Amino acid sequence: MSIVDQVSRVATVSSTIVINQGLSLRAPVVLNNGEQTKSQVTNISSNADAGPLLSQHALPGQLVTLNLADSHSLFNLLPVLPGLSNSPLVINVAYFNLTEALAPRSVVPFILHSSTPQQVYDHTLLASRLASRASRSVLHLFPSSTPASPIQQLDDTAIDALTKPATEKATSQTDLEYYDAAVTETSAATGRSLQPVSFAGAAESSPRTVFVTLGAQSAIRDAVLSDPSLHLVEVSLLRPFPATSFNQQISPSVTKVIVLEPIYKQPIKWTPLYLDVVGALQDREPRPAVKSAVLGSLPASSSDVASSLSKLSEDLEQQSSTSVRPVLGQLPSSEDSGVPSTISVPKHEGSYTKLLEHLFHERLEVLNDPSLVSQLGDVATRPEFALGRARALVADRDSLIEAVNDLLDAAGSAAVVSKELHDSLTKWLTNKDDPRLSEKIGKEIVESLEKHPPAHPSTARILELKQHFPATSRWIIGSDAWSYDLGASGLHHLISSSLNVNILLIDNTPYTTRSEVDPSKRKKDAGLYAMNYGEVFVGSIAVYSSYSQSLQALMEADKFKGPSVVLAYLPYETENTPALTVLKETKLAIDTGYWPLYRWNPAREDEPFFLESEAVKADLQEFLDRQNHLSQLTKSKPELATELVSSLGTKLQEARKGKAKQAYADLLNSMEGPPLLVVFASDGGNAEKLAKRLVNRAKARGVAARLAVMDSVPLDELKQEQHVAFVTSTAGQGEAPQNGRDTFRALNAAAARGDHLFAGTSIKYSVFGMGDSHYWPRPEDAGYYNKPAKDLDARLELLGAERVAGLGLGDDQDADGPQTGYKLWEPTLWKALGVDSVEVLEAEPEPITNENIKIASNYLRGTIAEGLKDTSTGALSASDGQLTKFHGIYEQDDRDIRDERKDSGLEPAYSFMIRVRMPGGVCDPKQWLAMDRIADEHGNSTFKLTTRQTFQFHGVIKRHLKPAIQDINKALLDTIAACGDVNRNVLCSSLPDLSHLHAQVYEYSKSISEHLLPSTTAYHEIWLDKKLVAGDAVKDHEPLYGAYYLPRKFKIAIAVPPTNDVDVFANDVGLIAIADDKGNLAGFNVTAGGGMGVTHSNKKTYPRTGDVLGFCTPDQAHLVAEKIMLTQRDNGNRADRKNARLKYTIDRMGLDNFKAEVEQRLGWQLAPARPFEFTSNIDKFGWTTGHNGKHHFTIFIENGRVQDEPGKEFKTGLQEIAKVHRGTFRLTANQHLILADVDDADLPEMKRLLSKYGLDNLSYSGLRLSSSACVAFPTCGLAMAESERYLPILIDKVEAICEENGLRNDSIVMRMTGCPNGCARPYIAEIAFVGKAPGSYLMLLGGGYHGQRLNKIYRENVTEPEILAILRPMIKRYALERHEGEHFGDFVIRAGYISATKSGKEWYDGMGGEGENRARS
Repeated sequence: MSIVDQVSRVATVSSTIVINQGLSLRAPVVLNNGEQTKSQVTNISSNADAGPLLSQHALPGQLVTLNLADSHSLFNLLPVLPGLSNSPLVINVAYFNLTEALAPRSVVPFILHSSTPQQVYDHTLLASRLASRASRSVLHLFPSSTPASPIQQLDDTAIDALTKPATEKATSQTDLEYYDAAVTETSAATGRSLQPVSFAGAAESSPRTVFVTLGAQSAIRDAVLSDPSLHLVEVSLLRPFPATSFNQQISPSVTKVIVLEPIYKQPIKWTPLYLDVVGALQDREPRPAVKSAVLGSLPASSSDVASSLSKLSEDLEQQSSTSVRPVLGQLPSSEDSGVPSTISVPKHEGSYTKLLEHLFHERLEVLNDPSLVSQLGDVATRPEFALGRARALVADRDSLIEAVNDLLDAAGSAAVVSKELHDSLTKWLTNKDDPRLSEKIGKEIVESLEKHPPAHPSTARILELKQHFPATSRWIIGSDAWSYDLGASGLHHLISSSLNVNILLIDNTPYTTRSEVDPSKRKKDAGLYAMNYGEVFVGSIAVYSSYSQSLQALMEADKFKGPSVVLAYLPYETENTPALTVLKETKLAIDTGYWPLYRWNPAREDEPFFLESEAVKADLQEFLDRQNHLSQLTKSKPELATELVSSLGTKLQEARKGKAKQAYADLLNSMEGPPLLVVFASDGGNAEKLAKRLVNRAKARGVAARLAVMDSVPLDELKQEQHVAFVTSTAGQGEAPQNGRDTFRALNAAAARGDHLFAGTSIKYSVFGMGDSHYWPRPEDAGYYNKPAKDLDARLELLGAERVAGLGLGDDQDADGPQTGYKLWEPTLWKALGVDSVEVLEAEPEPITNENIKIASNYLRGTIAEGLKDTSTGALSASDGQLTKFHGIYEQDDRDIRDERKDSGLEPAYSFMIRVRMPGGVCDPKQWLAMDRIADEHGNSTFKLTTRQTFQFHGVIKRHLKPAIQDINKALLDTIAACGDVNRNVLCSSLPDLSHLHAQVYEYSKSISEHLLPSTTAYHEIWLDKKLVAGDAVKDHEPLYGAYYLPRKFKIAIAVPPTNDVDVFANDVGLIAIADDKGNLAGFNVTAGGGMGVTHSNKKTYPRTGDVLGFCTPDQAHLVAEKIMLTQRDNGNRADRKNARLKYTIDRMGLDNFKAEVEQRLGWQLAPARPFEFTSNIDKFGWTTGHNGKHHFTIFIENGRVQDEPGKEFKTGLQEIAKVHRGTFRLTANQHLILADVDDADLPEMKRLLSKYGLDNLSYSGLRLSSSACVAFPTCGLAMAESERYLPILIDKVEAICEENGLRNDSIVMRMTGCPNGCARPYIAEIAFVGKAPGSYLMLLGGGYHGQRLNKIYRENVTEPEILAILRPMIKRYALERHEGEHFGDFVIRAGYISATKSGKEWYDGMGGEGENRARS
């Protein structure tokens, strides 16, 4: 544990608030008893200002600790520290530069200094004790180079007891008295003596010279002990300086005092400790001479140190008062001193510096580049210095232009300037601002002048300034700290200077910590400030939100003739903040409108302002539409204004009448039975359904029952209720559901305050919870089971409410699921209400299911068309949300900002996912360009290549739905049946090297898809505005599906051995192509019953691989697929959607019976299956040539996400390729892309474009090339954990393990999904992770490398550290013990980690590992 970690631990245990600045993010400190500390820990970046946080949290009785990794940050605190001197505050500083560290010495009551690891630890304890007991601020300094070494530490209980705030504060004590008391108590707790001043020297000696140092200096201590003429005084308390104690250590024989301080750059004449020593000795007679020297690096030998001390003493005797201070030892180099030789660019900010480098290449000139520090010192990075450099460079270029003009003026004489040189000079003046031509022509001019210099004075001047010929792009890069004082930062001077210089201000304040600011010290809006000047380009960008907008803004800033200010958002706290966190924080800021994206370009006189934040634009457009609509109506028809206003009164009267009738009905109802409020908290909808059922059953017993969402009922209103029934489900790791968390927080806060909120009220309550006792199977996780319900029940009782019916718990593991516990709980509630004897004769209404929605939809119409016109919400109705799936559309919302919008009183940020139907995954370049354009115009500017070989768009808002689908259809594609309870997109092997066979199976994939397409015209009516002929005279029908359609989704795939890239066994129907002797298609082996979806901990659900039924000819394939689908239609389980897939139908009927019914429908029997062999289910990357001579290149697109990001402009690159490509694009089922059918003549251009945009980079590890992930957060409503955004991060760490063991190029199939539905087909991967809660996954092992065998659950709950701890020895053993050609999935079975899964129904057998590898239960 480093010394900083030890300091942080003490701070976290002892403090209420801990702020770490510039330190690495650390896991929460765990106390000795296994609990986490209750301190609030905030991590901020090194260039942030901690002052506002200190001002906000510095409260009486609340110890605040600030840990600084660099003393330079203290300068930002100087304005606030005087006001915090009487607050319990500790500032621990690991300093590089003691001068900086002592800057606050006049405004902090106490300053401690430490030198050894043990002293650092003890003084950290002392500082916490002193600050909490004296309610004063304490500055604790120690060198950043302090080595880590074993020290004696207190346990957490002792630390807490030592630093606990005093109940009563003595007001008459001086600062030294407070210090003495704290030292006594800390010494007693640690068993070590702590002194403000320590003495070292030979006993009974009469020293002549005393050396004074800061803290313990063991090397000097050893040296003075051997010389009776020398003594050492070590000072640990700098403020208040202990003058009395110090004087006591100075012997009367002393004639000289030498003050040694490690201050290498002396900004003032007298150093702080020197002045304190002089002040302490001024009344002493005779007064010894006081000298000052620098303490450098000391020799290892004590005798060498003694010699150095003697020499130093002699040098000081001969030194004049104006001489430079002598040095004891050697001055450290910049490398050894701990002072960085250059100021480094923070890792995350490299995203923007790389952008600048990418755009401007050699033209880029960063005026405050950290590399200049080594030549010019720290001043090189300051804004005023950068602006001064800019002025000088601009002036030099102006001088060059003037010199060129002077030389041209002399062109009248041919002897002076040749025609060629004259032309070059003229061209350069015309193109001096052109990035390419200015440099090219400049080189020609220089060459000409050097070879044949004209006899003119301007020649020498031009050659002197030749480096200014190219048009450079000058940038000053600064942090958001510059926005606090626009004048001091140089921003004002730049704006008002009219210089052609660009400034990039990086704001790294995370959105979630935006409110932690001091109201008296707010950042100014630099963008608005700059726009007020008019002739300034202003841009606001966020590279993690819109890469293309960032590029555009930076390029426009460069082209603008004048000052440019670009505000760049990059939210991070420390260097180790994960990129995923930066992405999430950016999304929150952009989508909530906190950080708007815009460009202000005065050069565009017609429309200088461009607003590019979709969220802000949508809100603004809605407001303008509403305002414009009303304005146009009232202007065209003035009488309408009066009518609109008067109609308000009429509507109000009608509303009041309706409310009165409802109130009267409620009154009559309440007179018959007791009142009951049923409140629910539900994420998935199950608790909500149960609560609604409870209300209906209560009303049937005459109870005046009402239903409410938990968070919609304030606690003050809850106090007025008589009977309340709470129904709650369980989310994540024992967390409350989303719509109940505010209530839980409020109850917990009231309990923490000791309030008896419900005491004396009439409220009587009962709680029913829904959970899964096996969801978190480890014994230590048992507390997560139904935790929200248990906590709610206990909190209500603690706050004074009366429990009238015991806690009810529903368990998914019970035979009847939660109903088992519910049936026991409900009668107790009726008994408490006194209605248990009421006989209910009326039948309870059946709940509305998907089957009801489908039959009532009028062949998938529902009220979708009406819902699209409703602009009051961004969503569709729940029933329409189910129906739109059949149209290829899923309703979603941005889960990253769901809480923020809820807190703001807004509905979720609804958007829609659109999935294209594209059988076989083949499209032409025009279609690719259309998809690219649709993503930009209607979606979130990215699109996904899915595991179903098609395109998927996200972030499409409701008003863009119809235009997007119309544009898809214009590209000769559609979205019908891409989702829903129908046959979905038919997969087909991509086969880059078997072009002739691919052409055949691809045609069959299209014909099967068309054959099984729904017949309803609803799709064309709703989305393409094609009305039915003769109104309702022609009725819709579904010859294949019927009005109910299928019980569940239905998937078909066609594979061509030896490649199983479509995972044919994971589909409801699989067709395995069998080639004849000539390599042509002979027919298909038919499989049935594959499927991936599972419900966590529900053993009635399981994944399954398909069974081979037999063989059919090519012309029979579509009929076989149809009859299998119809058998499923008529025999599938429509009562339970979790058991409705074909896999369960086959297991329920039996494979032979199922096959017999299919053959009966066919009218003939399937032939016996023919031999085949699969060797892989991953893609083959790189170039290959097909049998027809055409070339194909398989491109790695990680997890299928097509987007532009720094260093990976894949979206732009593929767009450029599509513009010139004359072949096709093939999407693979592994989420990658094949550039197909490239002619020989086009091959060089394709290779050039692939190389230009990095699309030919195949130097990835075998693990990464074999990986796949579903979308998950933030858009998928079913996601329980991250997937697409997290898997690349996990692979970074796992592939490092693979490389350690020589397995970099070995393919291991790893897949991840955010929920158990299995979109990325995780259950046949060799290693798989399935999300259970944020950061927690199900871990599976043992899948077949060819996609032929299911894997099995190895661990039911793992986090990243556990994943790496499991895989590290496993991968090492695989590298050492594997057989020739043995794949990882086969090895873990042979090595005894897990048993093989032989069928879906046996999937749970042997879960948890085998033998010694079995998980502890």
